[in-house]
Amino acid sequence: MSGVMDIVDLTVAYERRPAVHHVSGSFARGSLTAIVGPNGAGKSTLIKTMVGLMHPSTGRVDRHGLGRRDIAYLPQQAEIDRSFPINVADTVALGLWNQIGLWKAINRKGWQRIADALAHVGLEGFGRHPIAALSTGQFQRVLFARLLLQDAPIILLDEPFAAIDERTTADLLAIIHRWHEDGRTVIAVLHDMEQVRHHFPETLLLARELIGWGPTPDVLTEDALRRARAIAQGWTNAHNHSAGHAA
Repeated sequence: MSGVMDIVDLTVAYERRPAVHHVSGSFARGSLTAIVGPNGAGKSTLIKTMVGLMHPSTGRVDRHGLGRRDIAYLPQQAEIDRSFPINVADTVALGLWNQIGLWKAINRKGWQRIADALAHVGLEGFGRHPIAALSTGQFQRVLFARLLLQDAPIILLDEPFAAIDERTTADLLAIIHRWHEDGRTVIAVLHDMEQVRHHFPETLLLARELIGWGPTPDVLTEDALRRARAIAQGWTNAHNHSAGHAA
């Protein structure tokens, strides 16, 4: 394997149970890939391990010398504390810390880049708004503006369109396509299969184990999706069986 990031016989356990089981494959440089699968399939676990937030039980992620500043990561909104008293501009400014350092002051050029990023995501003039006052869609636009400033060659997105409106989804998809056109590698955990079919040329179908990885039309077949659902049903049955014995 010789992609921009390779997954080599990766197993990751969560609470002592394998959430990702012996997965191998390669993300090509400049590829646009969706990670899909049933609930509990290990999608978020996989992407967090690729970022370095979780550690493999066995196997490895080969980043080929890429550092943390080379990977921009968007977590699920549910994992972000929006009660913290910070405004929109300062939230977006966090995207610059890899370039200027955490404690250095932002100069006029930096603030202009922040304003430009906000305009790019449709939030011109929102800089002083507290993030707690934003809608879910507006906050996701803020997080995309922060990604724009990070200017990373690899972008990992965990459920970027969850619970946001259609217009925001369309605008953010347009940004993702521009990243792809720029030659960046974009990998996103998604649930909407039609969205994947229309916008993501490559797909990784996961059901804890790898079901398929390659061109989207070849991976998202009825047989492959049926197999993923059957495996997921097997987890449910096994869980209910063990719960019944425990009772």
